[in-house]
Amino acid sequence: MSMSELLPGSTVGPGRHRPVPAEVNQATREIVGAAIEVHRRLGPGFLESVYEKALAYEVRQQVPITVTYKGLHVTGQRTDLLVEPGVIELKAVGALLPIHEAGLIDCLHATGYRGGLLINFRRQVLKKGIKRFVW
Repeated sequence: MSMSELLPGSTVGPGRHRPVPAEVNQATREIVGAAIEVHRRLGPGFLESVYEKALAYEVRQQVPITVTYKGLHVTGQRTDLLVEPGVIELKAVGALLPIHEAGLIDCLHATGYRGGLLINFRRQVLKKGIKRFVW
């Protein structure tokens, strides 16, 4: 299965068309594979926290992100899951909204990572609930 089949909603940051590093693509494949396995076993009816804990078996969860502003280090924002070299935000909602995308983009900007996944476990077919972001 190709990346385009797994990730139909890929998004590229404004004005950037550089190739995605191989390690980002590999991490994406592994994350999507793990997410699909979790979805196969649990189905689409649980709270976001259930899916997060199942995926956390493989990755770091609720990782704090530090943003630097004029030398001040501000911590408070968190990403659901963090896999080098990318960020994963999980949802279990009827539909992904622009605010969900904005949250992932904020995490990418703050961490400096170029790749991220927004995964909505509420979908019957998980691959239709995955959006890939490359910044």
